[in-house]
Formats: sequence, structure tokens, C-alpha cells
Amino acid sequence: MDRRTLLATAGTGVVALAGCTSLDGGGSGGQSLSEHPAGRALADQPTLGDTAGGTAIVAFEDPSCTQCRRFEQNTLPQIRSKLVAQEKAAFVYRGLPIIYEWGKPATRILESAYDASADAFWALKSHYYDEQDAFSTDNVADCSRTFLAEETSVDAEPAVSAAQNGEYDPPVETDLAVGEELGIDGTPTCYLFRDGEFQTTVNGPQGYDVFAAGLGY
Repeated sequence: MDRRTLLATAGTGVVALAGCTSLDGGGSGGQSLSEHPAGRALADQPTLGDTAGGTAIVAFEDPSCTQCRRFEQNTLPQIRSKLVAQEKAAFVYRGLPIIYEWGKPATRILESAYDASADAFWALKSHYYDEQDAFSTDNVADCSRTFLAEETSVDAEPAVSAAQNGEYDPPVETDLAVGEELGIDGTPTCYLFRDGEFQTTVNGPQGYDVFAAGLGY
């Protein structure tokens, strides 16, 4: 069992939610990054940059969500170049597979890939969004196995098998429980923190300027 599986202590309730976009925000105003539900087990989430300073975007996403694809392809590159690369903020990914069914096995495979290699995780995540229309519950395991074997250094067969065997159910269920606690009913939903304090929630595939303004840049 991997280190992330052992951290699934926040409950295992899974909620079925629908829709890719929420129009208005929410969240626990005034809470610190360490206290806010979005920051639970933060050190064990796939992260770009350093969260030590407390300035971070915590993004709940579903690899099957078309709105998440818009965010990943149009906004995240600017977040990476203008915030992460300049050490102004970290970006944290939390999987929340609530849209289409294939997102559930895909999210478990992402967890397994991350445990093997952070680089493989980010590559596979991008692949899901880039080729989103090609995936289904019937082929996502085989397609993921092929991608990991051909495009990453990960030993693909055991990585995908571990996800299929349920070894990565607990961390996914933890993220789903956090999403339920926060009342998230659409993806992407992002929680913004500046200097350790919660600032605002950004719902849907908003542009970079919305994130910069939300963080006070």
C-alpha cells in the first residue's frame, strides 16, 4: 500500500454530482490553508511549485470534464508560466471524478501514476485532456497502459493493475469526501489562498486574469 492510501482518513463517502460548471463561489471564508478542507493532506497531492508560503490554487478537476479541458488547455499554461514559474503561487491538483464514468478509473490510474512518478502523472493528465473524446470506461485502462508504457518511464502494467485492483480507491474517496464537504457540484472548482489565508473560490474554466485578481496580483 502506498503513502497516499494510508492518508485516507477523512471519510469514504462518495457523492454523485453532475455538471461541469458552477456559476457562484463559496468556501470557508477566513480559514487558513492548513484548516480549510481543500488543504487537507495537501503535501500528498500532485503539486507544481511550493506550497510552503501558503499561496496556492487548489483545483478540483475531473479528467472527463470538458470544462476542465478548457481550463487545462487555456488557463493552466499561464498559471504555470506567470505564477508557478515565478514562485508567486503553487498549483495543486485534486481529482474529483463526478462527470462521466470513465473519469473514475482514470482518476485512480492518475493516483497510481503519481505514486510511481510525478512526471508521469502530469503527462498522463495532459493526455487525458488532449485526447478526451477518445476515452470511455471500456478503453481507458488499455489506453492509459499504452501511454504510460510508450511515453513515460513508469512500469505501466503494475501501475494500471494496482488502480484496477482498488489500491488507489482510498485517496480518490478522500478527495470525493472533501468535495462533498465543500459542496462542490461542478468542475473545475478552484480554491485560492494567499499567504496561507483563503481568498475566494473560482468556478468553471475562468481565464488567467480571474486567478491573478483573486490572489491579489
